[in-house]
Amino acid sequence: MPHLLSYVFIGLIGLLSMALEPLYAAGTEDDIVETEGTADYETAKALIKDKEDYARALPILVALTEAQPQYADAWNLRGFANRKLGQMDEAAKAYDTALKLNPEHLGALEYQGEMFIETGKMEQALANLVKLKSLCGDCEQAQDLQKALDAVKS
Repeated sequence: MPHLLSYVFIGLIGLLSMALEPLYAAGTEDDIVETEGTADYETAKALIKDKEDYARALPILVALTEAQPQYADAWNLRGFANRKLGQMDEAAKAYDTALKLNPEHLGALEYQGEMFIETGKMEQALANLVKLKSLCGDCEQAQDLQKALDAVKS
């Protein structure tokens, strides 16, 4: 009898882990293992996060996305750098590419939504928010996009 309970318990844990896996995987940076360019990505990310040095980060991201055109995270960050530099057409192309590679990329959906707000495309920004909420509920990306939308409404 004790062995039977052990097997039932192990089976339940397994089922639970399979059920929760999609919640943790969709759209995060960590769900994609990159074999090349990780150091360059981290360098560009640090330039943006720590110094807000978009101009220095952008060429690194351009080279990285040219070398690894399937790297959705790099495309997303490239879009972010372009947007912060006021290059909205280039930002739009980069976000579109990131979302073609990974339609559930939470960061790209948030940042593209913010770009839509900045360019007056409120309906498209709202559509991104709806998609984010369907993918991750009240996650950080959905909260940030909601705050950006609320700021415009005020």
